[in-house]
Amino acid sequence: MSDATTKPAVPDRLLILSVFVVASCGLAYELIAGALSSYLLGDSVLQFSSIIGCYLFAMGVGSHLSKYVDDRDVLARFIDIELLVGLIGGLSATVLFLLFAWMSAPFRTVLYALVFALGVLVGMEIPLVMRVLHNKQARFSELVSRVLTFDYLGALAVSLLFPLVLAPKLGLSRTGFLFGMVNAAVALWTLRHYAADIPNVRARLTRGILVMTFLAGGLVMSEQLTRWAERGLYGDEVIFATTTPYQRLVLTRWKDDTRLHINGNLQFSSRDEHRYHEALVHPALQSMPWARSVLVLGGGDGLAVREILRHANVEHVTLVDLDPAMTGLFTRNSELARLNGGSLRNPRVTVLNADAGQWLDEHADVFDLIVADFPDPSNFGLGKLYSVPIYRLMARHLSDNGALVVQSTSPWFAPRSFWCIDATLREAGFHTHPYHAYVPSFGEWGFNLATRRPGYTPPTAYSIPTRFLDGETTRLMFRFPPDMKPLPVEANHLNNQRLVHYFEQDWGNVVR
Repeated sequence: MSDATTKPAVPDRLLILSVFVVASCGLAYELIAGALSSYLLGDSVLQFSSIIGCYLFAMGVGSHLSKYVDDRDVLARFIDIELLVGLIGGLSATVLFLLFAWMSAPFRTVLYALVFALGVLVGMEIPLVMRVLHNKQARFSELVSRVLTFDYLGALAVSLLFPLVLAPKLGLSRTGFLFGMVNAAVALWTLRHYAADIPNVRARLTRGILVMTFLAGGLVMSEQLTRWAERGLYGDEVIFATTTPYQRLVLTRWKDDTRLHINGNLQFSSRDEHRYHEALVHPALQSMPWARSVLVLGGGDGLAVREILRHANVEHVTLVDLDPAMTGLFTRNSELARLNGGSLRNPRVTVLNADAGQWLDEHADVFDLIVADFPDPSNFGLGKLYSVPIYRLMARHLSDNGALVVQSTSPWFAPRSFWCIDATLREAGFHTHPYHAYVPSFGEWGFNLATRRPGYTPPTAYSIPTRFLDGETTRLMFRFPPDMKPLPVEANHLNNQRLVHYFEQDWGNVVR
């Protein structure tokens, strides 16, 4: 057997190595689509499952279509596909973000069309590479082993780099442009080393350079494009935006109103956040003048902590928030620190960045009050924080006369979600006292005050100055009119996550 059979030429070995690169790029585009749709549409399990299914099906279609490529045109078609994958994949995140911001109606259609198109093209890549190498007399068994090894290694590499480095450091748009340039580089490299076997080299070289230049320009301009898209999405001026390993944080401003958005969802408006945070904290703490220690889960903006610190009897507050970027932003930014009264720097406060569920499971500290200020249960990762097992964990951290307060979404817009949280707390062994308050930015909003013992009575007056609450307001907060009455719902368990389904159905019926 000749050396050409057992030892491929250098360009052929590099072509096998390029499988590692194209596999990385293909998976990167899939992850970008899944992450972006999760940010914008919520329900990460549904988004990733449907996108992966569509992508894999399309890859199968692409693999089938590859057999119709003539053997004489395999290299030329491979180069054309690499340039097309680079162009479509590189632009995908930015196009989808702009589309959602300025014309949300066709977003899902375009999302799945892009995923399917990329899947078809990526599905053609590996079969074409294998045909190129097999035509050059490479041993088939060794060829399959090498190609698939590099294919799987490429997928492993990007699956680790994407959540740890690429998404948090570059963002989704720049990551897309970067991988698009990598696809274009593979096309240009292949063109250089196999020029003698490829027709119309000059024309393909020109297209490759144009694609590379276009993607490089997109990489440079991606931050401006993202800000422009977010301006359309939020309507107000974007003054800060960052993508962390956990979420997309965006701050906007209009006149004297500063707003925080997480994954596209409004978290607070500086004009009326006092209503939300006074309602969250004071009905519990005013009735607990003996309370000394408070645990806040979530609430990394420090606004709930600000209200807690107004009670002189509280000696220590522990804040557990997953995202250090969130707590860091509201600690270091002077404007945001003024908004929360510098609460995260207060000597009575300890800030910990950890998963709330894990922290509760691993620590034995006992508190007089726990405030669960988590984002709405829009996906299964958040839904677990509203489940029976988590509430039972919280009960272990409460003193005998302690209380737990949970933000519970809207009893008006999401009634099944609200009463599901109430039912979940009761199944976890709490006595519940649901209440609601009107916050202009959100509408009617709901809370649940839960105690280990019965007998809670809402306060009739407050010992600290308040902007929103007084005795009469509080009395009405704990009364529900007939159109917000309790509904028969199931409790939220980890194995069924009924709350997430209720939340999707409730908010899906809201005309925005």
